[in-house]
Amino acid sequence: MQTISDYPLVEAICQNVVKHPVLPDAPSRAKLSEKQSAKFTEKYADYLELGVVEWRKAYEEHQKMGKKAILFVMTDDTRNCDEVAEYLENRYPDLAGAVLVIHTKNNGEISEASTGKGREELELLRRQSNEIDSAESPYKAIVSVLMLKEGWDVRNVTTIVGLRAYSAKSNILPEQTLGRGLRKMYPGDAEEYLSVVGTDAFMDFVESIQAEGVELERGAMGSGTKPKTPLVIEVDGGSKDIEALDIEIPLLSPRVYREYKNLEELDETRLEFQPVEYRQFSEEEQREIVFKDVATGEVAHTTVLDGAAVADYRSAMGFFARSIMRELRLVSGYDTLYGKVKRFVRDSLFGKSVELDSANTLRNLSEPAATKTVIETFKRAVNELTVRDTGNAEIRDTIKLRRTRPFVVKDQPYIRPRKCVFNRIIGDSSFELEFAAFLEQCPDVAAYAKNHLAVHFTLDYVNANGEISNYYPDFIVRLTDGRVIVVETKGQADLDVPLKMARLRQWCEDVNRAGFVATFDFVYVDDESYRKYPPRTFADVLATFTEYKSGK
Repeated sequence: MQTISDYPLVEAICQNVVKHPVLPDAPSRAKLSEKQSAKFTEKYADYLELGVVEWRKAYEEHQKMGKKAILFVMTDDTRNCDEVAEYLENRYPDLAGAVLVIHTKNNGEISEASTGKGREELELLRRQSNEIDSAESPYKAIVSVLMLKEGWDVRNVTTIVGLRAYSAKSNILPEQTLGRGLRKMYPGDAEEYLSVVGTDAFMDFVESIQAEGVELERGAMGSGTKPKTPLVIEVDGGSKDIEALDIEIPLLSPRVYREYKNLEELDETRLEFQPVEYRQFSEEEQREIVFKDVATGEVAHTTVLDGAAVADYRSAMGFFARSIMRELRLVSGYDTLYGKVKRFVRDSLFGKSVELDSANTLRNLSEPAATKTVIETFKRAVNELTVRDTGNAEIRDTIKLRRTRPFVVKDQPYIRPRKCVFNRIIGDSSFELEFAAFLEQCPDVAAYAKNHLAVHFTLDYVNANGEISNYYPDFIVRLTDGRVIVVETKGQADLDVPLKMARLRQWCEDVNRAGFVATFDFVYVDDESYRKYPPRTFADVLATFTEYKSGK
């Protein structure tokens, strides 16, 4: 079986797989003009200046994350490449000795003829272009006739300046022009951006990609405008007293775990489920048997039978056992699960015994109802049998907010806090931002922080499906009396909220029992009650919002 995938740029951008191209808005673009000059760099000085300004803003932000932003300038011929490189190095001190010139053929490949260099120098040039992302590389900018092709895996291009036009004869697509600059710099789902600046002819070419459904963003560019980068959240060491605003959080040993040896005790004859109808399929329908992943709907296993083939149930049983293990994150027990699944399917799933070697049985097993029943029934049973609570927890380490490394998040609304070690407070919802603003003005709040993955404050708990999961509370608040309150805010409740709150209450009890330096407590603040009974102090919050405090 062969799978061919065409992944259009419009989908890659929408799904946040690549950077988002950003073009100058109308006011920014109106400030650019081509000068009347025979000298290439004088003619396009406005465009080069705007490109450098945008690159510098991105460079400063990405540097906080230990990343180096790269400027890419595309010219129309090799002679102008050299002129632009010299211009950049002489005019901008931060680019002195930092511009890499690469002469390419018309198709974007580096060639010996176009560079005028020998084979050894050519290999060095290829290596330098591929290593430009690294901190060890002295280069911060590339000047070339075309965006490079051959095996170029550079991810740190943040700004493209296009000083050439493209014709239909060039056989170059706009997505190819942008493509090498669209690779993301960071893992995760933070939105990243590629600033695209250029002559009218170049921008017309880039904008033609909109015919394919790509939505190009436009924004203000130039001095005094925001950088086109993800937001960098970092400890704000400016005028703040970071030590006074720091909050220490204990790290406890896990409370819940899996007892893998208990799998042997699972009795497949006593499982609770709704039997699935056993249907009779035609010979044609029995020939192609497709198993799909229940969660994603993607084809996970396909069996095609010809006239002489014998149906083999083993691959189907293996698919079920592996799916159960993957979804429950089990690291052992395959053989045990396989045998129990096999017997369950043979004797119980269809409300009667069936022949596993029958092609019709295999075809029935590939139906969504059967697949889901097998996997979900065993998941519930395995969770009930293997998930255990240790009954206690001990302090193993502590987290200090001031030691959090910088991290990036997508560009979104934020506030500049006074009572937090971080430079910005973002929210997963508008309510969280509103609550953060409330904490800023509370007279009885000494310090607070929004919890993030980078803080590493997480609690293990058993979710509504009976599975071990992780829970990240929303806020950590230190009061003026020294108590630390863990706050969960919610706009709409979900099935897991009571379970998370029970775990959070248990965690606070474990911390206080262990005799930590600060007393910990928690509070659940829902949007509706917050608006109905607006608090003025944090003492009001603790007095008003008492849901889940009793443990009932």
